[in-house]
Amino acid sequence: MEKIAIICGTDLRQYDGLELTQSVSCESKYGEISSQVFLSDAFKASVFFMARHGTNTSIAPHQINYRANLEVLKQLDVSQIIAVNTVGGLVDDMSPGTWVIPDQIIDYTHGREQTFFDGIHNPMQHIDFSFPFAKSLRDDLIKFAALKQKSVIDYGTYAVTQGPRLETAAEIARLQNDGNHLVGMTMMPEAVLARELGIGYCSICLVANWGAGMEQQPLDIDAIYTLVEKEFSEMTRFMSEFLAEL
Repeated sequence: MEKIAIICGTDLRQYDGLELTQSVSCESKYGEISSQVFLSDAFKASVFFMARHGTNTSIAPHQINYRANLEVLKQLDVSQIIAVNTVGGLVDDMSPGTWVIPDQIIDYTHGREQTFFDGIHNPMQHIDFSFPFAKSLRDDLIKFAALKQKSVIDYGTYAVTQGPRLETAAEIARLQNDGNHLVGMTMMPEAVLARELGIGYCSICLVANWGAGMEQQPLDIDAIYTLVEKEFSEMTRFMSEFLAEL
C-alpha cells in the first residue's frame, strides 16, 4: 500500500475531508518533531499528516526541526509528500487566492540544519537538486486540477526567506529582480531533506497576500487569515478527492 504524507503549517484536522482521526507514535534521533503524526484510513493509500508549525502554530519557521520531521516520515515508509504552503505573490498573475504548484526554489535562509549528510550522523555526500520537485507527483496534481476545473498555475519559483517577520519592500523588490514568483518561509530545507531520503516531494501553494510594497497600504494580517481559512477548506476537499483517486 502506498504511503503519502501531507505537511502543512495549518492543522488540517479542523476541515472536513481527510478524516485524520488516528495518531501515530513516532520518535526521531534528531530531536522533537513539530507535531504528532496523524493517520487517515479513509483512502486506499495510507495518508499521514504533520503540522510543521505544531498543532497550536507555535513554532517559528526557522525553529522547525525539519530533519526530525522528515526522518519520522521516512520511518513510516512514506514515499511521497504533498506540502501545503501559504505564500506571498510577487507577480501580477499570482494574486491573493491563487493556487500555484511551483517548479523551482531559491533559498535565502541561514542557520538551519540543511542536510542529513553532515559528516556526523551520515557521511558527507552531494545530491542532485536541479529540479527540486517530484515530476510524477506534480504532473498528477496538475492533471487532477484540470479534471476538476480548478484553476492552478503550474509554474513558479519560490523564494524561501528566514522569517518569522515578513519582508521589507526593498527585500521584495530584490526577490522580484532575482526572478522569484512567490515568497514563503518553510519550503527549505524541507524539500531537500525529502530528496536526500528518497521521498518524492511536491508543493501546492496558496497565495495569501501581495509582497510588501506591492500595494499602497500596509499588509492586513487579519484579511490574510480570513482568506487562508476559506481557501484551506476548499484545498482540503481537493486533496481528499485527489487522494481518493490514487
